[in-house]
Amino acid sequence: MSVKLYTSPLTAEAFAPFGDVLEINGAPDKIINAGLCGRYHDRAALDFGNEGRAGLSLFSAEPRSLPYSFDLLERHPDGSQAFIPMTENPFLVIVAKDMSGKPGTPQAFLTAPHQGVNFHRGTWHGVLTPLAAPGLFAVVDRIGATHNLEEVTFDRPYTVVA
Repeated sequence: MSVKLYTSPLTAEAFAPFGDVLEINGAPDKIINAGLCGRYHDRAALDFGNEGRAGLSLFSAEPRSLPYSFDLLERHPDGSQAFIPMTENPFLVIVAKDMSGKPGTPQAFLTAPHQGVNFHRGTWHGVLTPLAAPGLFAVVDRIGATHNLEEVTFDRPYTVVA
C-alpha cells in the first residue's frame, strides 16, 4: 500500500529549503535591448563545484498523470540542477529534506504555467515529471568527471494526488 502525498502550489517561500523557483514576478531589474526587454537578473543559485562546469541539455520526458506513484528519489551531490519547461504546461516537483544521507518525507509541488525550478546541490528530488505532452525541458546542471548522482528507493511507494 502506498503513502498518500498531496500537492501544494509551488511558491518561492515554500520551496526555499530545496532551491529556487524560476519565474518572472514584479518589475524587471533592468530594461535592456533599446527598452524592448525586461531582464530579471540572477534568479538562481547555480552551483557546479570546483571540478565542474555548467551544461545545458534538452530533455524529452514522458508525461505522467495524477494520481502519480513513485518510490525513487535522487540527488546530485556535486552541483545544482535546474528544470526549465519549454511549454506552458505544469509539472510535478517532488523534493525531500536530507536526513543523515537519506531522504526524509517527500513533499510535492505543482508548478504554475511558466515556472521552473533550480534544485540546490544535494537536494533529494523526484525525476522530471511533466503532466502533459510534450514534456520538453531545458536542464542546466553540472558537467564533470565525477559521478554526480545518488538514488534511493523507498520500501513503500508514495502516491501523489491533487
